[in-house]
Amino acid sequence: MTDAIYDNPTDELLGIINEEIRSLKQRLQEIDGQIEQYEQMVRREDQRNADVATTLQVMRDNIETMPREDIQTRYDEAMDVRFRLATMRGQLEQYKSTRDFIQGERQLLSDILARVQGGIQLSAEDGGNDEANSSTLNFVRIIQAQEDERRRLANQIHDGPAQSLTNFVLQAEIVQRMFDRDQETAKEELQNLKESASLTFQRVRDFITELRPMMLDDLGVIPTARRHIEAFSNKSDINVTEDIKGSEERRLERYQEVMLFRGLQDLMAHARDFAEAAEIEVRMNIGGDSAYIMVTDNGRAFDAEEELSSEHTDDPRARGIQMLRERFKLVNGDLTVSGGEGERTQVRIEMPVNEQ
Repeated sequence: MTDAIYDNPTDELLGIINEEIRSLKQRLQEIDGQIEQYEQMVRREDQRNADVATTLQVMRDNIETMPREDIQTRYDEAMDVRFRLATMRGQLEQYKSTRDFIQGERQLLSDILARVQGGIQLSAEDGGNDEANSSTLNFVRIIQAQEDERRRLANQIHDGPAQSLTNFVLQAEIVQRMFDRDQETAKEELQNLKESASLTFQRVRDFITELRPMMLDDLGVIPTARRHIEAFSNKSDINVTEDIKGSEERRLERYQEVMLFRGLQDLMAHARDFAEAAEIEVRMNIGGDSAYIMVTDNGRAFDAEEELSSEHTDDPRARGIQMLRERFKLVNGDLTVSGGEGERTQVRIEMPVNEQ
């Protein structure tokens, strides 16, 4: 992200958007290269799979005369090829999905850039107005919040899956050397490697679920919220109580479900990470023309009125709530906070909703 100093928020916004568009263009070029590489790998593995299928057919035709060891070897080879092929195809689909997301994000930023530039011309003709400046500041904050979230995710990937994969490579090299000297010890290390891989795989699945739970698209916001609350409580050892109303079968517009679920995620994470709460109460209702989520915690209190009214607050929880409030205002929603020193903090988000 650019470190340039700007004279006004509009110039800052334009600089941020242009820098982000350049970054997304570079990421698209990189991911296109990865897609091309994986497509070549999948084609080669497809051919290997076809060759193995032919070999298996020959084996089946001569099953009575083939040695047992050869049958086992061919079977293991077939399983290995099919596993690699499935893994590569899954990775290829993930890269393509990421490319589609980045392309959509780039288009969105291009649209925002066009609107902001159009707004600049209008403001110049009208002599400028406070509403336009306020809107510009909101865009700046939202994009900065997006960058902060990406930085957080990058750190999580580096400290979690990336570090684990590095350890796998080292363990695999150790096992490879041990097999020539001490096969029993090598088998023990191989079992440890298998357990580590299983644990990391589960962590990666949890990480993906946190980023985008598939059940949100499949089942809707209420089942996904309940699942998230349960997992959150188990992992954090925080006592979480819930009171969720509305039909589980009711489906809202997709962006509304996403916003409500992300709001719930953010508010619970704020209570855990910044307030160090031991108890969280979640109330949620999507039964009417408007939906709301209210999260109450017994953690560290803060002066909501003072912190949220400041444009340069140092409180990370207040900054997060400011960003959340601005996101919901974009869809005619609202966010309110109550509580103070010695009181529980209560945050409520609400937005108009309609069914699909």
